[in-house]
This record gives sequence, C-alpha cells and structure tokens, in this order.
Amino acid sequence: MSEEKRSIGYICPVCGEAVVAERTLFQLLAGDTSVPCPCGKSELAVRQLGDRCEITVPCLFCARDHRAACLNEGLKKQKLIALSCGKSGLAICHIGEEGQVFRAMEKLEGAVDKLRRDDTQESRGTFLDEVVMGEVLSELKDIAARGGIKCACGCDQYGVKVGYSSVDVICAACGAVLRLPAATPDDIDGVCARYNLTIPGKKGS
Repeated sequence: MSEEKRSIGYICPVCGEAVVAERTLFQLLAGDTSVPCPCGKSELAVRQLGDRCEITVPCLFCARDHRAACLNEGLKKQKLIALSCGKSGLAICHIGEEGQVFRAMEKLEGAVDKLRRDDTQESRGTFLDEVVMGEVLSELKDIAARGGIKCACGCDQYGVKVGYSSVDVICAACGAVLRLPAATPDDIDGVCARYNLTIPGKKGS
C-alpha cells in the first residue's frame, strides 16, 4: 500500500518559476521539511509545532516571506489549502491533492503572467482584471439581494472590502472574513456557482 502524499506548490520570487514538489504525509507531520526552488535562491519551509505547523512562503508579489499556521488535521483531510498574500489578495501557496494543486498553480501562473504583461505595457489598473472584478461584484450583489450572505456566528450583517484581485466579505459581528478571488474568469464561475455565501465565523465569537 503506497503512502499518502501531498503536493506543495509556490512561485519562486527570484526566478519566477512555479515550484511543485511532493511530500508524504509522514514527512510533513513527523518533522520540519522544506521545498527549495531548483534555482537555489528561495524555499518554502514547513515547521512542526505539535498539532499544527507553521508554513513560511516566499512571496512573489510583495517580496517578503509570509507565515501562516495550519492544523495538521487540515493537511491530512483537506483536498486543497491555499495561503494568500494580504497585499495582492492572490494565493501564493497551495498544498493538497496532486490534481487540485496543479490546477490551482496553473490558475496562479495565469494571474502572474497577466501582471507581468501589464507591467511591461505600463497598464496596470485598479484591479488585476477589471472585467473579472466587475462580474464578481455583480454576482455578489445578486447573492446579497436574495439574502444569501450570512456568517457562521449567526450574524447577517457584513461589510465588503474590494482589493486588487479579491473581495473580502467581513462579518459585522465577529470580524471573520470570507475571501472571494477575483483574478481570472474561473473566479467568476466560482461565484456564479454559489447560491449562498457563508462567512466562516471566528471561534469564541
């Protein structure tokens, strides 16, 4: 019986290439591990802290490392975990099942390519993609109109914060955030497919 594995993907901020590696669950849960870029100038690190781990990811978008805690139970059970850059709103790391990670990385590479084209043409606008953002906001408005936005804490009051490539729906009571990506056409489909939106809520709220 083969050992269960997880794929880990990020984009190297130095050479700009996508890095995807495979680790067994045992490797991830038994001790510290790292995923270096073949260029040798960046690496993703996973440090074990008992029932959780700390993931340190080099960020292509703001040129600094991001750290996030993740429950080990999530590494074992979730099909895909995404860690985002707060400045850009874009995912910078994906961990999970191989197919899920590769699809997510293809989407991320598409967003990065668009950023590079915009920079080359000096045409970067208010949003990564104006059309995608407009469609996501329109769908969000439709969901709100039918009373389809609520928080797991029980509150149905919320605020909306529009970023460069994502929209945050924020619970007015507990402050929990539901982030809706708005970077590629796939993100429009993702919102259209949802009749309701549930903000995850904060523990202890």
